[in-house]
Amino acid sequence: MISQWQLRAAFAARLSDMYGREVPAYTTLVDVSRQVNEDVLRARGADAERLGSVGRVTAERHGAIRVGTPGELAQVARIFGALGMHPVGFYDLREAAASAVPVVSTAFRPVDGAELARNPFRVFTSLLTPADPRFFDADLRARLETFLAGRELFPPELLALADRAEAERALPDADAERFLHLAVSAFELSPEPVDQAWYATLERVSAVAADIGGVRSTHINHLTPRVLDIDELYRRMADRGIEMIDTIQGPPNWQGPDLLLRQTSFRALAEPRAMRTPDGTVTNGALRVRFGEVEARGIAVTPDGRALYDRLLDLVDRQAARHPGLDRAACARTVWAEHVPATEQELAAQGLAYFTYRVAADRPRDGRRPPTGVAELLRQGWIRADPLVYEDFLPRSAAGIFQSNLSGEGSRNNEQEGAAYDSAWLSGALGRDVLDPYALYERQQNRSIAHVARELALDGELG
Repeated sequence: MISQWQLRAAFAARLSDMYGREVPAYTTLVDVSRQVNEDVLRARGADAERLGSVGRVTAERHGAIRVGTPGELAQVARIFGALGMHPVGFYDLREAAASAVPVVSTAFRPVDGAELARNPFRVFTSLLTPADPRFFDADLRARLETFLAGRELFPPELLALADRAEAERALPDADAERFLHLAVSAFELSPEPVDQAWYATLERVSAVAADIGGVRSTHINHLTPRVLDIDELYRRMADRGIEMIDTIQGPPNWQGPDLLLRQTSFRALAEPRAMRTPDGTVTNGALRVRFGEVEARGIAVTPDGRALYDRLLDLVDRQAARHPGLDRAACARTVWAEHVPATEQELAAQGLAYFTYRVAADRPRDGRRPPTGVAELLRQGWIRADPLVYEDFLPRSAAGIFQSNLSGEGSRNNEQEGAAYDSAWLSGALGRDVLDPYALYERQQNRSIAHVARELALDGELG
């Protein structure tokens, strides 16, 4: 029997191989990422593995896909459910992007610490929002929904195998092989000709909308390796002549602890696609929809830590608006140095980030009773704090990556009121709960605190 985590690891590896064949620059990105990770490990030693072993980091991927209907999203959930992946977080990219990005998203990923350690594969999954009148008038919405209703993204055999794998938490060898073949094939770029006129109609609204609703299939949009030094990766990719987007999205590169997530990508490439013209002729064309993203993951922050992050982003935005030509990266580093604690211990003491705690091997042994607060236990050396890796996404960064790779801004009518989508709506569409990432991190942290309390005989006292 092939367990869910083994299915997940095999799916991630095969998807990576497939995407490398389709987008050769992705293979370059993976190679450069591996070289950077090896160099960082040699330079920093054990400290380089503070947020995960180099083996995990080098094997780690996140993917991104896009679907058009709640029904398609529910089918995606069944496929990823077979891999032990759950929907975590609600992201509204419509509000995070200045240009037209008419999607809401969630991320499918493992949620248990042991499962994440085995293989942390995650897939950022976006759903088109045809009901939002800011992007789609009534006529275009009706045409789009009719088109989407007439396609089948995932064969019934794949869905049946997925349901079995989720229910039984494993598949026999032959069925596992069949499931993996069908699942990877479902995300390959289809050779079917694209309806040129229909695609262009949607592209005038949004290139993202055209990529989702302008074709009769879905495909992997990007696959993202993890790197330990994203600034060095950016330099090396540019040195190889690969055109990168203008910025690294997310927090700045500064001297303090790495928080949340930093991302960048190479620009979307013109890929040959067969196009069907209005008279039925099939011609050679090209579309720019897929790109190569890379990420550096930091420490997961609490709601208070996230509020601080958002305030600092807003502060940098205001300063950039007041001073055109400002070096935004330098400004952000200065702002972070002024407002963000410079050590992990202080992050923990202020409740700004999540950690797991363990009793220190060299804790005091002089008969003193340990203090009853986590911060004081940490300060006095009774316990050690290990940071929890941020396993999720930042909507503004995701939207920034999307926007940087679009060929145009699209159109958005802000005089219309946007359609309401939220986590509860998405849970209903999925037929399963969208989990709260903060609750998942807090659960891991609280388990470790309970273990510390038992070991130090502080049950019922540790707060």
